[in-house]
Amino acid sequence: MTTKSDDLARRLLGKATEDLDEEEWRVLREIAQRRPISRDSSETADDSATRWDRLADRVAAVGGSWAFIFTFLALLIGWMLLNTDVLTKWNLAFDPYPYIFLNLMLSLLAALQAPVIMMSQNRQAAKDRISARSDYEVNLKAELEIMALHEKLDALRIQHLEIIANRRAELIELMKKKSITD
Repeated sequence: MTTKSDDLARRLLGKATEDLDEEEWRVLREIAQRRPISRDSSETADDSATRWDRLADRVAAVGGSWAFIFTFLALLIGWMLLNTDVLTKWNLAFDPYPYIFLNLMLSLLAALQAPVIMMSQNRQAAKDRISARSDYEVNLKAELEIMALHEKLDALRIQHLEIIANRRAELIELMKKKSITD
């Protein structure tokens, strides 16, 4: 880091540069270089996603939709009606009541779908952590920039007050000289 960044760290954060964490280093570096820090955290997370991560997201999106629930419910009811009423009449039911094969398929579906949904949730949690880190950095930079602006305004205010005080002193001197000459 440059001495400008060292000065910024002490002045704005009240910390020595060796005491800064990763986010604070990044923010100070971007402030020193006058560059924006905000970024699309979703895009950052998507760039690091594997094909399997994206597949888990799609499976979770489909499995967590009303369309899936209604379609699956219709298939279950159709399966039960087919194996209870229609095929039983001709003695062709391949999974009669208590639907042991259907239970096996449902257990298999649950056993496969649950870990995939958990993978998707873990990925979403990682996205949320990236987003929170990005939000923290942006907020810290905004706060530091506001503090720097306050310092500039205070310096301008002090300069302005000094000019007013000097002019006042000059006016008093002029008035004294004028009253002495009168």
